[in-house]
Amino acid sequence: MANLREILRARFPEHWEEIRQLIREQGDTTISEVTVRQAYGGMRGVKALVCNTSYVDPDKGLFVRGIPIGDLTDRLPEEILFLLLTGELPDAGGLSTLQDELTMRGVVPSYVWDVLEAMPEDSHPMAMLSMAIISMQRESVFKLKYEAGLAKSEFWLAALDDGLTLLARLPIIAAAIFRLRYKRGKRILPNPNLDYGANFANMLGVSEGDDRFTKLVRLYLVLHCDHEGGNVSAFTSRVVGSALSDIYYSLSAGLNGLAGPLHGLANQTSLKYIQSILDAFGKVPNDKELEEFIWATLKTGRVIPGYGHAVLRKTDPRFSAFLEFGKEHCPDDPIFQVVDRMFKIVPKVLKEHGKAKNPWPNVDAGSGSLLFHFGLDMFDFYTVMFAVSRAMGIVSQSVLARGLMAPIIRPKTITDETLRKIIKEKTSAKANKS
Repeated sequence: MANLREILRARFPEHWEEIRQLIREQGDTTISEVTVRQAYGGMRGVKALVCNTSYVDPDKGLFVRGIPIGDLTDRLPEEILFLLLTGELPDAGGLSTLQDELTMRGVVPSYVWDVLEAMPEDSHPMAMLSMAIISMQRESVFKLKYEAGLAKSEFWLAALDDGLTLLARLPIIAAAIFRLRYKRGKRILPNPNLDYGANFANMLGVSEGDDRFTKLVRLYLVLHCDHEGGNVSAFTSRVVGSALSDIYYSLSAGLNGLAGPLHGLANQTSLKYIQSILDAFGKVPNDKELEEFIWATLKTGRVIPGYGHAVLRKTDPRFSAFLEFGKEHCPDDPIFQVVDRMFKIVPKVLKEHGKAKNPWPNVDAGSGSLLFHFGLDMFDFYTVMFAVSRAMGIVSQSVLARGLMAPIIRPKTITDETLRKIIKEKTSAKANKS
């Protein structure tokens, strides 16, 4: 039975040598070109970094280490973490060892509670989470060992120590933030006999004793675990970490990006839109009523929240997983019924509208409705749920970057004037050829 560290210790040297050989033999091979639109448009679509933990196929959706996310919905979050780090799912012994280690590391320092309790009552839950993470930076194993002269080949091991400690503490801290921020009573202590997702669900104290909520939390943590390396949270963490800032700094930075309206807040926006539909009709609208409401939204220049995706060109399989969960566990919920009905109506309308490159739903079209059904009705907290899950991918990418001795990320920027000069030269050269 190989454990996490044994697998990584064996693989990093092999993988590093493969990369070095590839650079020696094909280092000057072009893999991407940059257009003016991409340079001004946030580098969207520019292939400039390698990420092995996951990738998104435009037609098939998210793959985690080569496995379709739809094939992983019955797995525990701990299994997904093991998969992200090693490229393989753990056997029973490997899973048990990882679970035991997370339980052992899941002790939150008392000063974290002092920090959170000292924050203003109206602090955003994501600000509280980021503050809690950064307050623990003083404990970074990587920082202490680096200052003592840690060998570069061992950077990954210290990064893994920090990452596992953070992941073990995050659900405890997140649940405590929920109970403190929304005045839900005292903190609920972690139960060493519960798995990662079940423990998080239990500590939230929502829908207590309802096994369906536990299953939803597990599913939520699995589906949001990772999404390539170019999204705002993962990319920000990667850039900060490339300076050899420890995971406390880089994760906090990445989650600050996740808190943005264009990244982690999308499920809140989708849920609010669904609620506006119910408010407008006073009931679940029929197909004709819903179609008219959708058209009215589009005619005012607004978009339909939860529909469309920067990469995907088909229905997000993560949305499909949530939809199936809803059909099984809460089919009579009015909000979920609107989600289900929108899936049948919106793509058709968007196709007729003609402006949407992708008329299909993404994960955010359905996730909020399910959390709301089980009593998690504080919208500002949804991004914290997202963060607990996405931290698994961010930590895994950080450990792999250290194991493969990735360099600092420092792309070249140019001025408007330089860009215009390049365009002029290329246009002139093209005209001369013709």
